[in-house]
Amino acid sequence: MTSRSSVEQFLAQRSLGLVGVSRGGKKFGNMVLRELTKRGYRVSVVHPQAAEIDGVRCYPSVSALPEEVGGLVLVVPPEQTETVVREAAARGMRRIWMQQGSESPAAIEYCRENGIEVVHGECILMFAQPTGFHRFHRWIWRLLGKLPVSVREGMGP
Repeated sequence: MTSRSSVEQFLAQRSLGLVGVSRGGKKFGNMVLRELTKRGYRVSVVHPQAAEIDGVRCYPSVSALPEEVGGLVLVVPPEQTETVVREAAARGMRRIWMQQGSESPAAIEYCRENGIEVVHGECILMFAQPTGFHRFHRWIWRLLGKLPVSVREGMGP
């Protein structure tokens, strides 16, 4: 289960890697890129075939990222998640956010066994200074008691 501490520690990182942005610009990963950038995060995009997406330089793999990133956001199918998590671990990354739908039980277990802080089953846009729909979605989840343990108090709407 995801804890408030895991969410807060992840979001405290101002430089993030992002895997799962499409060249077409219409996938959820592209929305994550735009929204995190608007909120002041420096986002390094990993895409195996694109040199640039939405004006942001892309890197062919996690290991090719030119700088240290504080966390890695995954917006890929679950069957790709375990491979990306292993590459991140080899790079020394200690924080992973598996966007809803990207979770892989094997990848979650790998993170836990290797000391990697993992957030899973949560939408990053509901926690990174949410606005619009994501702010409303968070409010609904709070009412239903679905926010991560201890996130229900103190983190705003």
